[in-house]
Amino acid sequence: MAYAITRTCCNDASCVSVCPVNCIHPTPEEPEFGTTDMLYIDPQACIDCGACADACPVDAVYPVDRLRGPDVVFGDLNRDWYRDHPNDHAWGAPSFPRSLPDEVGPLRIAVVGTGPSAGYTAQELLRCTGAELTMIDRLPVTGGLLRHGVAPDHQSTKRIAESFASVFHDPRLRMHLNLEIGTDVSHEELAAHHHAVVYAVGAAADRRLGVPGEDLPGSLPATSFVGWYNADPTVPADAVELSAERVVVVGNGNVAVDIARILLTDPEVLAATDIADHALAALRRSRVREVVLLARRGPEQAAWSRTEFLALGRLPGVELVVEDHPQVRAAIEAAAPDSRAGLLAGLPLVRRDDSAEPGPGRRIVLRFLSAPVELTGADGRVCGLTVERTAPAAGDGRPEGTGEYETLAAGLVVRSIGHRGVPVPGLPFDERAGTVARRGGRVVDPATGRPLPGAYVVGWAKRGPSGGIGANRACARETVDALLDDALAGALPEPSAGRAEFERLVRRRRPDAVGLKELRAVDRAERERGAAQGRPRVKLATVAELLAAGRRR
Repeated sequence: MAYAITRTCCNDASCVSVCPVNCIHPTPEEPEFGTTDMLYIDPQACIDCGACADACPVDAVYPVDRLRGPDVVFGDLNRDWYRDHPNDHAWGAPSFPRSLPDEVGPLRIAVVGTGPSAGYTAQELLRCTGAELTMIDRLPVTGGLLRHGVAPDHQSTKRIAESFASVFHDPRLRMHLNLEIGTDVSHEELAAHHHAVVYAVGAAADRRLGVPGEDLPGSLPATSFVGWYNADPTVPADAVELSAERVVVVGNGNVAVDIARILLTDPEVLAATDIADHALAALRRSRVREVVLLARRGPEQAAWSRTEFLALGRLPGVELVVEDHPQVRAAIEAAAPDSRAGLLAGLPLVRRDDSAEPGPGRRIVLRFLSAPVELTGADGRVCGLTVERTAPAAGDGRPEGTGEYETLAAGLVVRSIGHRGVPVPGLPFDERAGTVARRGGRVVDPATGRPLPGAYVVGWAKRGPSGGIGANRACARETVDALLDDALAGALPEPSAGRAEFERLVRRRRPDAVGLKELRAVDRAERERGAAQGRPRVKLATVAELLAAGRRR
């Protein structure tokens, strides 16, 4: 018997550090770590100790002989990875946790954000230093993308939040939620009360298509759709209308796959998750029967991970098909079996009239080499999407249009072509990259390239919207290392005011700011509501509801 890692792998590499025989790869030190869909256990080297399963924060590791149903394939995937990536499992130079000498003195550090990158940053700071931490979030609840981005049918992935719960309850940490930097408190004021400020604010905006009709009702970004089904209090309950039979999702990354899966999953299956009540009600009365995943590139450049794609093909009662096209067919036939395009081998290739309503049954259609050029409307909302056929491009080049146009009938179009960071008031912003201007983990002045003393960045606000939850662990370590180097060099500015003064400032500026006690009350209320319905939790979906629950502590 050996162990295998399954599709819920979060890539945070907790398993790597506890493996006594170094049989889990790629490790954070290896080049493949930045691009791999998941980590893999070598069945020949595994000694069946189970340490990896105990350490995994998302329950992704199982003995191979206990894999059942659709998870059986992961035993083969783990084995096959080592066929293509031979490894002698030799240990490299040991890495020891850093710490600060006593002469550095006590530090006060603020972390803006409470999502995965913030959680990993706080974990690292509490482990390596004796610092007092302040965590801040603009919403009255913690979690970031763990709460408002992970699909509700991925409950095991959300368990990583439990590892952050102990961080939030650490006696050295104070929490101020429902507090927005730039509106309630400025960066300068935050910096005046702390030796360092780490921004973990993510990438809250979406990328636009830049085509006519994009702002019609019935056209919306994936950030809104995902926030809608995850009870993000910034997204209205009526943001999504599911009266059409066909939905087009522009994009084919993991978020696009999530949206397609949620739209066609049996609502009674979702009723056992923490999906927003308003989304569950809408899905129960939904008329959607077909979801088209639209990609301007060919199948070789598909952006979804292998694990998410495999799950897409296992939806009961849902057919997964590929829109037939000579160049798409050729790419699939020429592809290696374990490549993105190779995974499409065996799926039906069909040619249909998408200008009409979809035929009977429920299906997901993978349509490649199709670029959106215009959203058309009728009666004040979207009724179709005009696309132009594209020719495959070499490498990462932009595919060229062929002059062949077609209009797909669709009552809802969701653009899922990536996130983009938004400027943080008081910090320099790199417009081209859509991130805080930075070098490594340090915020820098773009004009001079010099670091802004005491200002740091982590996560998607630092590296752009790439990498899953676990990628934030190595990212946080790099930023914390930069902060510790500056502390040792005496480069951190001395704050002019203390923790008590900052808390008075918060109470004065934002009397309804939420602390740990209120957060516990919200968590308790949501879990109690969930227990009454046989669900993990029933989320409170508005700021008013969250604040009211916090006051009932």
